[in-house]
Amino acid sequence: MTTHVVAVRSDGSYAEMIAALRAHRVSGLPVVDVEGTVVGVVSETDLLTRRDMDGRPGWLPHRKHPPIGELTAADLMTVPSVTTSPDELVSSAARLMSSRKLRRLPVVDSQGHLVGIVCRSDVLSVFSRPDEEIRREITQDVILDGFFTDPARLAVTVKDGVVTLEGAPGSVTLGRNIVDQVRHVEGVVAVRDRFTYPLAGPAE
Repeated sequence: MTTHVVAVRSDGSYAEMIAALRAHRVSGLPVVDVEGTVVGVVSETDLLTRRDMDGRPGWLPHRKHPPIGELTAADLMTVPSVTTSPDELVSSAARLMSSRKLRRLPVVDSQGHLVGIVCRSDVLSVFSRPDEEIRREITQDVILDGFFTDPARLAVTVKDGVVTLEGAPGSVTLGRNIVDQVRHVEGVVAVRDRFTYPLAGPAE
């Protein structure tokens, strides 16, 4: 993570947010309260949308629309903020960013205080692991060595870090355990459970 984080207070003005984005060349800002606790995130898109829609009535139903000069970060931020902890695995943070389509992920301590931020570029190493290398680890280390199951019974395909599992593992418990373990393999972005279970259909 980067520990020098450009953030904005919840009462920060529209002008302050624009200035921070331009000065530090970032596309989004964590929003913190007076105690440094992350309460939301405001993005460049949020600011530009508000500017472009200014003066058009009814574009955000059931909300007041003060002039841009009176807006604060609290008015525009996305809540709740998706965050992670300093001891979270890089692979887990990468999967979270991928599933939620996030470009940045604030890092907070046990009290919710901002301590850093992770950007997509920080976790690129996870996404760049070759698909064949991921497939080999799943087949050998997880299925064969981890669960003593013949890999020939199951089909494992990997495309851009997305793993698809097919075949008949023999039981729901074994299948679900394999899926859970595969999710923790480095480089895995998502797992598609296409196993054939005796009494249940495949689970996402």
